[in-house]
Amino acid sequence: QIQLVESGGGSVQAGGSLRLSCAVSGYGYSTYYMGWFRQAPGKEREGVAAIDSTGRTRYADSVKGRFTISKDNANKILEMDSLKPEDTAMYYCAANYGLGPSLERSRFAYWGQGTQVTVSS
Repeated sequence: QIQLVESGGGSVQAGGSLRLSCAVSGYGYSTYYMGWFRQAPGKEREGVAAIDSTGRTRYADSVKGRFTISKDNANKILEMDSLKPEDTAMYYCAANYGLGPSLERSRFAYWGQGTQVTVSS
């Protein structure tokens, strides 16, 4: 069973950068894909970036050109640049077995506990 532990996050001023990391374990030799989601108070959880085992990526339109998802061994990194106040949310990493990056919440079975990102204006 896949386990996920997020780290990073924090508070930053608009225009700044943050780096989130998700340590992934328990997947053995299985193929899996992984994604980053966020949820702001009163809003639905939305996918922002995803990557699969081949390195293919997908991004939400709202973060294209500002966020970059990558792999660093068993860790999945989300580099966030040019942050905006509307990026403020709890960020979660998620994963599931199979192929293909996806931003659909229903396709993910395993979730981390989340890490808070706050961007002030």
